[in-house]
Amino acid sequence: MLVTGVCFVGVTVLVKFVGSRIPAVEAAFLRYALGVVFLVPMVQPILRAGLTNRQVSLFTLRGVVHTIGVGCWFFAMTRIPLAEVTAMNYMAPIYVTIGAALFLGEKLAMRRIFAIAMALLGAFVILRPGFRELNPGHVAMLFTALAFGVSYLLAKVLSDELPPTVLVGMLSVSVTIGLAPAAILVWVTPTLNELLLLFGVACFATAGHYTMTLAFRAAPVTVTQPVSFLQLIWSVLIGWIIFSEAPDVWVVLGGVLIVSAICFITWREAMLKRRQITPLEGQTKL
Repeated sequence: MLVTGVCFVGVTVLVKFVGSRIPAVEAAFLRYALGVVFLVPMVQPILRAGLTNRQVSLFTLRGVVHTIGVGCWFFAMTRIPLAEVTAMNYMAPIYVTIGAALFLGEKLAMRRIFAIAMALLGAFVILRPGFRELNPGHVAMLFTALAFGVSYLLAKVLSDELPPTVLVGMLSVSVTIGLAPAAILVWVTPTLNELLLLFGVACFATAGHYTMTLAFRAAPVTVTQPVSFLQLIWSVLIGWIIFSEAPDVWVVLGGVLIVSAICFITWREAMLKRRQITPLEGQTKL
């Protein structure tokens, strides 16, 4: 998870270096198009999966919402500081929790409601509407987190039916196709340096998803989730040192509130699951 965090921070840094000359939707398209080389090992598993019409529909829906999220994220990266992008992106798991209760029938217990309220307070602290001018990048990040939350919910449904390679491969294909028409409409010929930077983004993103999968296999979420939040610290430091983005105490405070809410949900769910699988005294162990 430490390596995963480094990779994802690397993604944001390189996108910052690309800048705003290339339209956000084109930069997002090039990131996925240049990463097609990493899809080659996934072609055979996808063809062997024998996808049903229902699964294709779910993949299509996931591709649409993820495409919106990626486009908004690339736009936000060129408009607001690195730390604010990272902190607001942590709202995605909160949307997942709400969506799981509304659409997957999961119980929305009081502990979850408390955590959701704390996370929303964190987002309010970061945005501070009425106390400062909101940038379009902030609005874009709200849509980004919501879109990624829906995408993760659909992945949760599909992951019970299909292997991870099929999920990753189908997402990459659908997002590349989804971004292509918009990218063509606003096309600006990229320089060699911009292409190299975006290929670096593809490399870091692929490596990050791979190491994250390894981490999930090696340790429970209660161990891996808190480590992932080191990204917020690194984003603040890198934004300050490389991009001269002065640390904002309100962004850090809001990010800590959101992170604390997610850590609380993760820890509490793990404790409840442990109680369910721990045999009672005198109970036969299988």
